[in-house]
Amino acid sequence: MNIVKEHNMSTGCGSDELQNNNSSRIPVQAASTTPTTQTSTHKRFASSVQHRKSNRTGVRKTKKVSCATPTATTTKTITEVASKTGKARDVVGNRHRKSQKPSQSQSKEMTSRARLCAWRLSIFLLGACCIAGGVYLLRNWIDMFTHMRGKEMALSPTSRSFEGWKVSPLPLNFDVYLFNWTNPEDLYQGSPRKPHFVQLGPYRFREKPDKVDIEWHNQNASVSFRKKAFFYFDAAGSNGTLQDLITSVNTVAHAGARRLYQLPSIIRAIASATLSSAQDVSETRTAEEWLFKGFEHSLVNLGLLLNPADVPYDRVGYQYGRNGSSSFDGDLNIFTGADDISKMGQIHSWNNLTHTGAFEGACGKVMGSMGEFFPPNLSTKDSVYLFLPKLCRAVPLDFKEEITVHGVTAYKFSGTRHAVDNGTMYPDTSCLCVDGKCMPAGVINVGHCVFNTSIYMSYPHFYLADPSYLAALDGLQPDPEKHEFYMALEPNAGVPMDVGGGFQANYLMQPVPGVSLYARVPRVLLPLMWAEERVRVSKEIAEDIALVPLIVMLGQIFTGILLAGGLICICWYPTRQLTRLCHSDDPKAKVSVLRPLATFGAATNVTGATPTVQQLLRQNASHNQRVVVRLLDYERNSGIEDTDDEYSAGNTSTDRLIESRSTDVITS
Repeated sequence: MNIVKEHNMSTGCGSDELQNNNSSRIPVQAASTTPTTQTSTHKRFASSVQHRKSNRTGVRKTKKVSCATPTATTTKTITEVASKTGKARDVVGNRHRKSQKPSQSQSKEMTSRARLCAWRLSIFLLGACCIAGGVYLLRNWIDMFTHMRGKEMALSPTSRSFEGWKVSPLPLNFDVYLFNWTNPEDLYQGSPRKPHFVQLGPYRFREKPDKVDIEWHNQNASVSFRKKAFFYFDAAGSNGTLQDLITSVNTVAHAGARRLYQLPSIIRAIASATLSSAQDVSETRTAEEWLFKGFEHSLVNLGLLLNPADVPYDRVGYQYGRNGSSSFDGDLNIFTGADDISKMGQIHSWNNLTHTGAFEGACGKVMGSMGEFFPPNLSTKDSVYLFLPKLCRAVPLDFKEEITVHGVTAYKFSGTRHAVDNGTMYPDTSCLCVDGKCMPAGVINVGHCVFNTSIYMSYPHFYLADPSYLAALDGLQPDPEKHEFYMALEPNAGVPMDVGGGFQANYLMQPVPGVSLYARVPRVLLPLMWAEERVRVSKEIAEDIALVPLIVMLGQIFTGILLAGGLICICWYPTRQLTRLCHSDDPKAKVSVLRPLATFGAATNVTGATPTVQQLLRQNASHNQRVVVRLLDYERNSGIEDTDDEYSAGNTSTDRLIESRSTDVITS
């Protein structure tokens, strides 16, 4: 008799599973049921339990469970099933906990990546700012420093440069050389002897300069003043004494003879006879008289008596009226540099004129420096101009070479042929020809600047002048080491560090018709004297000047550091990634980076003349080789746990080989 009874733990195998499902009913045979039927029932029950266990744990291995007896065997089977069910639950719990760990690690990884991105962005922005600052300083640093220095150095009653500008802190030596004419009696046309001259000197004078009558003009940032200097004879530094007798050209007599044509014929004849009997072509005086003291001349006294307005002086002397005078160089007006440091020390007007009138056009323009300050930031392609009042013009000085003065680099600007040309070699100097008359190159007519006399200026001993001047004379020997006119300037500050050289005064002797004294003289340029001022900065001043190029260099170094640091910051991460890529054993990463290059190469290589990057990554097809890449210790982040199920065949992900069809393999 079959009855339906709710199964409990004592009825057979797997009763724990049946208790979890109260709605299931199992037919149970009565006590009188046969053992065979009972055994079959237990087998079906065990099979059902095992099937559910397999579905829960994911283990697909089937094991046959049998209960030998409805009592002891069934109890043992239920115990084993319970044990395995607990293990299965532990496995499920572990998997659940492991599934939570990746989410937490992913959150931490995202936070770390955000911080890393922020750090990389900060470095990139820092590099961009450094490069921007470096480029700005590269283009503007010198101008910025010049502007800052200009505020401090611009001329004013309270500026640092004022005292040094007003009174020179350096000892100044004024050296004068006089030419002694040894054979004036041989000056006539057809003479077998050339005029012969012997240079005497130097006669050295210590110069004590000062600037007086200073007046500031804020409306155009300029200052007006006069130069006043005292000269003291330095016997120890001189080669000769002031009592040396020197024979030179009687310039006053010749100038007077040239003006006789303005007189009526009768008076002209009387004056010519008187002049020829009372005067000579030469004049002998002491060195002191030829220089600062001067001497009286009978023709000068006569001129002062007859027409005082035409005679500007009462004595004759090359430097007469200069010692202690504030009017010798005239009224000067220069820019202070308050509005533009590049104009500091540049002359604005001379005797209230911006054009001298001695020369036409640009040659007579009042321009250049007075010798104390020059434009800053000079280059080797620049020329500087020095205004000389006694020449009524600005003399150009061209760059010659780079020298060192007390360890400080300086640019040497020298007077070249350009300064004494009159259009022969340089078209822009053609305006130096006076009244349309041009002398051979090398001398400049300054007659309109010195009371319409026949004075011509040149370099000493006709240095760089036309050879015809030396060919007409004896005794002159030009030497670049002695006769070069130059100024060595610190290029950043425009400050003179070494100055030397000067100019020579010459007199043009030529025949004067109607005057027997000069009727037979040849046309020849006779030297009178030349003077130079040599000054060199002291070591202490040179050290102060050296601060200017030092600051400029430090600014340039800082600019370079900014540019280099900016480039490093910007290129750091790409370089780091590229370095990692080069040292990486992952071909997929390399291919992903090089694939755009390969695509570009394939697009541009239409003719196939140049191999693409992709072709370079493959082996030559003629070798018929396949490249199989085996990645050792290559672990993919797939999230699948290493299991030991029946499909893994005992191999983990780190032990698997990449098959030939894998994307990790590059084949040729």
